[in-house]
Amino acid sequence: MKGLFLTHCGQVRNHNEDAGGVFENKSKQPIAIIADGMGGHQAGDVASMLAVDNIKNRWEETEQVENTDEIEQWFQQTIKETNEQIFQKSQENKQLEGMGTTLVAVVIIGDSLTIAHIGDSRLYIARGSQVEQLTEDHSFVNELVKRGEITEGDAEVHPYKNYIIRALGTDAKVDTDVKTLTWQAGDRLLLCSDGLSDKLSQTELAQHITADNEMDEIGCQLVDLANQRGGEDNISLILITHDGSGSEAGEPA
Repeated sequence: MKGLFLTHCGQVRNHNEDAGGVFENKSKQPIAIIADGMGGHQAGDVASMLAVDNIKNRWEETEQVENTDEIEQWFQQTIKETNEQIFQKSQENKQLEGMGTTLVAVVIIGDSLTIAHIGDSRLYIARGSQVEQLTEDHSFVNELVKRGEITEGDAEVHPYKNYIIRALGTDAKVDTDVKTLTWQAGDRLLLCSDGLSDKLSQTELAQHITADNEMDEIGCQLVDLANQRGGEDNISLILITHDGSGSEAGEPA
C-alpha cells in the first residue's frame, strides 16, 4: 500500500486542531489516524495530538498482530487508555477542561481493514467509480436522519450539523465503533476530518479520489477545493491505495 497525509489550517483559524499520520509497527504493518480536536484555549490541538501520539506510540511498540480479532481487541484497549489519559488531563488543567477529539483510524493487514471510529471524522472507500462511506457519524443530525425526522439533504445544511454526540476524552468512558472489512487491489481509502467532508459532496469526493492521478495531486486538489469554498475549519486527509503489495506498507508521503 501507499499512504499520504495532508493537513491545512484553513482560511479562518489561526491554529490547527487536527492531527494524524500513517505509522508502522515493528513488523511494518500500517495504521492510519485522523483526529479533529475540540475545546477552547487551543485545547483541541492538545486532545488530538494526545490521541494520535498515544495510539501511534502503542502501535510502534507492537511487534506484530496476527489476525483481525487481535487488532480489534488492541483498538478497544488502546482507545480506552487514550480516552482516560485525555480526560484526566482535562480534569487537571482548567484551560483544558472540556477538550476532546474525534478519531478515525484503520489498521491494514493484507486485504483486511480494521476500523476504529468516534465522532464525525470519516473513512471512505473508492472502488471503480464508486465511493462508499464506511463510518457512521456520531452526530446530532445523523441521529435525526436515522429517526426519519430530517433527510440527508436537510442534514447537510442543518445549523447543528457539526454537533457531535460522542468524542474521545470528554467523558471518563467512551464507546468506540470497531469493525473489520475487506478491500482489494485498486481500492483507495480516504480518511478525513469534517473540514473536508463538509465542503465536498460524496459525488465530488468520488470524482477526485477515483481519478487516475497521483495521490499527492489528488490530496492537494481536495485541500484547495475546501479552502476555495471558505476553509472555515482545519482540513486533514489521508489517502491510501491498495497497490496489490500485500501487508507491506509503502513509504508514507
